[in-house]
Amino acid sequence: MEKNRRWWALVAVALGTFMTYLDNNVVNVALPSIQRDLGLSLEGLEWIASAYVLVFAGLLLAGGRIADVLGQRGAFYAGLAVFTLASVAAGLAQSQEMLIGARAVQGIGAALLTPASLALLTSLFPDPRERGTAIGIWGGVGALALAFGPLTGGWLSEHASWGWIFLINAPIGVATFALAAWSIPEGQRGAARGLDLPGVLSSSLALFALTYGLIEGESQGWTSASILGAFALALVAAVAFVVIEARSANPMIDLAVFRLRVFSGGLLAMGLWAFGVFGIYFYTAIYMQNVLGFSPTAAGAAFVPMALVMAVMATVAPRLEIRFGAGRTVAAALALMAASVAGISSYGEGTSYLDLLPWFLVYGVGGGLLVPLNNVIVGTLPQSRAGIASGMLNVSREVFGLLGITILGAILTNRSNAATGTELHRYLAGYQFSLVVAAVLVAVGVPIALWALRSVRPATEETEERVPELV
Repeated sequence: MEKNRRWWALVAVALGTFMTYLDNNVVNVALPSIQRDLGLSLEGLEWIASAYVLVFAGLLLAGGRIADVLGQRGAFYAGLAVFTLASVAAGLAQSQEMLIGARAVQGIGAALLTPASLALLTSLFPDPRERGTAIGIWGGVGALALAFGPLTGGWLSEHASWGWIFLINAPIGVATFALAAWSIPEGQRGAARGLDLPGVLSSSLALFALTYGLIEGESQGWTSASILGAFALALVAAVAFVVIEARSANPMIDLAVFRLRVFSGGLLAMGLWAFGVFGIYFYTAIYMQNVLGFSPTAAGAAFVPMALVMAVMATVAPRLEIRFGAGRTVAAALALMAASVAGISSYGEGTSYLDLLPWFLVYGVGGGLLVPLNNVIVGTLPQSRAGIASGMLNVSREVFGLLGITILGAILTNRSNAATGTELHRYLAGYQFSLVVAAVLVAVGVPIALWALRSVRPATEETEERVPELV
């Protein structure tokens, strides 16, 4: 393959990732407009947001296995096609049922596309240093999607039509498909043998049930029969998955990889990051609207400087990793983000955006520095398992992110109910305390990163044959 085409392939992969990340949060600020136009029930409104996350998280491991078996290029194309067509269906939806169904199908496309995207980069860029740069750029694009999602959703719903938050994916998807067809070389069939159907089914059932419980727990009650049943089903399916994988001649995940300190510690560090980042985006956006009086569009725009800094730092981070090592780089990232969340927690009423902006920028620096962790986690496993490694990484991010929203929400509510004073004062007491908890949990990742990643060598060395240390 011509070398210059690899970088165009990176653009295609990054655009595909951008679409899926954008749709993870673009819909939230448009929900009031959707409810008015379609006359939705409250339950239907919740499922427009939840259907995508539920299917996406539930099928991530299955998507990673498909990429390893059928080939990363094919999985990427299939996911891109499904996601783009489902986006058109969502944008043209005229009923609650059609929109929820289209969102679920979007989740299927994203679950195929996302693991294949990161796995493709490991094969397109075999040189470790180039791969680090490529993953830095890929991570920067993902950071932009996190911030531009609320901004895009708010602006389109206010000035155009809510349908365009989905229809905008159509031209992006077509352009991405054309660019990928030209730049990504014909790939061989995946090296992994067989889908390991029992493993795929049990892992998907466990993730579906866990995600459902986390999404619906607040509305249905954490002690309700349906939620307790969902968590029990998740536990049973997870145990079944472990038993199946331990006995399988060709498992989708070799359970021995969890004894690798870099892999298990890296996944935990990534999860702690997701816990914090989902919490800060979700609850700080609510704080800016309910307490500071921001419009939905203004609240979305407030995160753009953070995302721009994160995107720039993501491209710089691989060089810092070469200089200081993965452990210290990731630890510094988590420390900066923990300090930022703690700083934001000190603000209440009468706060201006300029008061919050320095802490947002600090968070952006930390978020960008965390990007090398993607390369470290996926690089721990052989290329034939890159899809499932990417799937595991994304599962860690999605599940811990949902845990962040769920646990911080419960803490916020309980703390608010225990406080005295006006409704606003009680809300702020819960909001500020929940961010302190988030800061502590993100800070826990600092020693974990220093311990787990201490043996990871800089990307300039020949790292392909490294054998990570056991836990």
